[in-house]
Amino acid sequence: MDYNAAGLNIEGSTEFTGYEHIDGHETIRTVIVGGEEKAAQAGDEAILVLERTPFYAESGGQVGDTGLLTWSGGRFKVTDTQKEGSNHLHIGTVIEGELFPGLEVDARIDHARRERTKKNHSATHLMHAALRNVLGEHVTQKGSLVDPDKLRFDFSHFESVTPEQLREIERQVNEQILGNTPVETEITDMEQAQAKGAMALFGEKYGDTVRVLSMGSDAYSVELCGGTHVARTGDIGLFRITSESGISSGVRRIEAVTGFGALEWVEETEQTLREAAKLVKGSRESLVEKVQQTLDRNRQLEKDINALQAKLASSAGSDLASSAVDVAGLKVVASEMEGADRKALMETADQLKNKLGEGVVVLASVEDGKVTLVPVSPNRRLAGSRPEI
Repeated sequence: MDYNAAGLNIEGSTEFTGYEHIDGHETIRTVIVGGEEKAAQAGDEAILVLERTPFYAESGGQVGDTGLLTWSGGRFKVTDTQKEGSNHLHIGTVIEGELFPGLEVDARIDHARRERTKKNHSATHLMHAALRNVLGEHVTQKGSLVDPDKLRFDFSHFESVTPEQLREIERQVNEQILGNTPVETEITDMEQAQAKGAMALFGEKYGDTVRVLSMGSDAYSVELCGGTHVARTGDIGLFRITSESGISSGVRRIEAVTGFGALEWVEETEQTLREAAKLVKGSRESLVEKVQQTLDRNRQLEKDINALQAKLASSAGSDLASSAVDVAGLKVVASEMEGADRKALMETADQLKNKLGEGVVVLASVEDGKVTLVPVSPNRRLAGSRPEI
């Protein structure tokens, strides 16, 4: 559902209780169906506003919570939570029952999904600090996305991040994770937050009071953030960078995974290594050596093939020279060479030209329904062509 299309103008504000709670007994303030405030029936797509909610609304790159609202005889599946001014919009579908203002419901977020998102969000803060440590203080956030499956972080940087730098960034983040220090939050004003060295995040709006998030040993990361986070850095479990790329001039993007997502990524990588090792009849430990041996062998085979092709061209040139016919005092050879590629045709044409002296040579072959022609004039080789048949 595109909630922006409804032209909403909702008064009041929603109290967010999700920092401390994953559920609550709440009261519905507003029900919107099809852009109108009215009761919702089973099967209706609707937008609900509660007086209080544990559901986090999408902000600062972190996706909104999903979950379930239940009441006697009814259920509402929340598929997204967004913000409209100071209100949290619970977007979803009525599974059964009727929804109307004043109805009391039990609200419960998808806890497992929230936990995965929290790990990725906290890791984003640690990675931001590591990027500045490794690449320099010119690094600033240009965008981010934090969901249950991964984290994506866009940042200012003037060149590709080297593999060595990526390893150091990854090492620093995992070092902070293994330190298992508490994640601390403080509500203060902007002046005091800046005095602590807190960094503001891209896309985040700040009011008179701000939430300062500190994590890691010796205040490794200090940022302003209204998102949800782990209680201790060790809760993140494991951090692995999966990709790094440029998305525009001066802006790079890193994607990474944490927790069980990182463990699954490691297991998939290990499986790929085992399969590759099996293909080259080696082990995980000898894989690089075996691949290098295979590449060296292939290069030697290519040299051998080129040498054989040269010999075949010479032999073919001798055979074809005997089939030359005289046309107005000029020796002419026109022949099809079955299975020959362009290189073989050109080498054979050179051999014929040397044997014939003055003459015209036209050689052809057919491959994948296309004809390759190599004509040679008495004085120079003409450009070949590949007309389709």
